Amino acid sequence: MLKKRDLQDCHALYELMVHPDVFPFVRHKAHSYEEYLFTTKQLMEAEEHGELISRTITDEWGNPIGAINLYDIQDQAGFLGTWLGKPYHGKGYNQPAKEVFFNELFYELGIERIFMRIRKVNIRSAKAAEKLPYVTLANDTHKSLYDQINQPEEVYNLYEISKDLYTLHLLRTEQQETQEDHLKEA
Repeated sequence: MLKKRDLQDCHALYELMVHPDVFPFVRHKAHSYEEYLFTTKQLMEAEEHGELISRTITDEWGNPIGAINLYDIQDQAGFLGTWLGKPYHGKGYNQPAKEVFFNELFYELGIERIFMRIRKVNIRSAKAAEKLPYVTLANDTHKSLYDQINQPEEVYNLYEISKDLYTLHLLRTEQQETQEDHLKEA
């Protein structure tokens, strides 16, 4: 589902990234394969320096299908960025990839909060984020960060995933599954 970035995946990822339905939403845009290769090398070096965390999303056969990143890491927090190639949209890869990534960030790498900035006009993404029980709208609770990401004009809503809320969600889910298993056995 996830693996560390590898230059061998760059060709497949570049071909997926340049699709017009994907390219506008990628943070580090590359206009050629060589530029994408260079950018990926920079991401791998930045991860070695603790500036970001970057993973390749794979399908069930290990083929690269997208990327998920935590950018701008400061004070055990960072910004989430993720994209999937167009052929993989709506196929159920996004949510499991995020869960694996969140588990690594929170329970292995010491991250305490993940922020997401979603364009206010991107109603679909905002509704998807707001459906998740561990995501909160943070425009007011992190007002200075909200103001910072909206310079020079107000474009984004700010969302937060805290380790505490995510952990509570996992515990509730585990408890519900245990209760359902007991009911099936009865």
